[in-house]
Amino acid sequence: MKKLFLFLGCLTLTVACQSIFFPPQTESTPIAATQTPPRPATATQTFTPAPTLTLTSQPLFFTEEFNTNLGSWASFQTGGAESPTVNLENDFLRIDFASPNTWYYAIYNVHEYSNILVSAKILGTPTGSLGVICDYSESNGWYEFNLTSDGTYGVLFGQWLAQGIAQYTPIVTDTSEYLQPENLNYEIGLACQENILSLYINGKLFRKLDVARYGLTKGMIGIDASSFEEVPMTATFDWVKVEEP
Repeated sequence: MKKLFLFLGCLTLTVACQSIFFPPQTESTPIAATQTPPRPATATQTFTPAPTLTLTSQPLFFTEEFNTNLGSWASFQTGGAESPTVNLENDFLRIDFASPNTWYYAIYNVHEYSNILVSAKILGTPTGSLGVICDYSESNGWYEFNLTSDGTYGVLFGQWLAQGIAQYTPIVTDTSEYLQPENLNYEIGLACQENILSLYINGKLFRKLDVARYGLTKGMIGIDASSFEEVPMTATFDWVKVEEP
C-alpha cells in the first residue's frame, strides 16, 4: 500500500465549489463570518475551484488505490492565490501547493453513508495538514478529522451559511502520543456512527467524541489537505478505504 493529511482551526471560509453537491474535549461557539480566523486562514480570501479528477462509479464499500482515473470524486479549493496541482502519480494521489493558506477537498459523491469508517494512508511535507471527512451534506454540514504538521489533531464541524460561505466550529483540538511534530506519515481513520465519532491513528482507536449537538447522521465521505504559511507543500494519499466500522 502507500500514503494521506488538515487541521484548520476555527475559521470562516469563502468557497467556490466545482462538481460538488451544492481533550479534554473543547467545544466553542462558531466564529462569525466577519471575524479573522486563525492560521492558516486570512481575513479576506478569493477562492478558485481546484481541478476535478474524472472516475467510474464504485461500489458502496471499496478501497481507492489511485491506480486508475478518478471519476466519482468532486473537488473544490478554498483559499490561496493559486490552485493546487492534482495528479495521479505512481499509484498515489498527489496534491502540490504553491500558495500558502490553501485548502483542497475531494468528496466521493456517489453514495451517502451512515455508520461508516473512512480511512486513508497519508504522507505530507511538514508544513500543512491532511484529513478525512464524513457525513458531508450541503444542507446539514460535515465532520473533518485532520492531522497537522505541528503534531496536533483536530475535529471540525463545517456548515454552509450561504452559497460560497462556510463556517467551521472546532469540536476538539489536542495532542496524542501517536503524533510527532513535523511528521505527516500516518494512517488516519474516522468512524461516524450515529452521534459518535471514533478517531484512529495507525489503526489504533484512541478517542471517541459525542457530537449529538450537531445532529449529523449521514452524508458523503471525502478527503482534504492544506498548506500553511510555508510553501511549497506536497500532500499524497496512498489509498482511501471505505468500510463498515
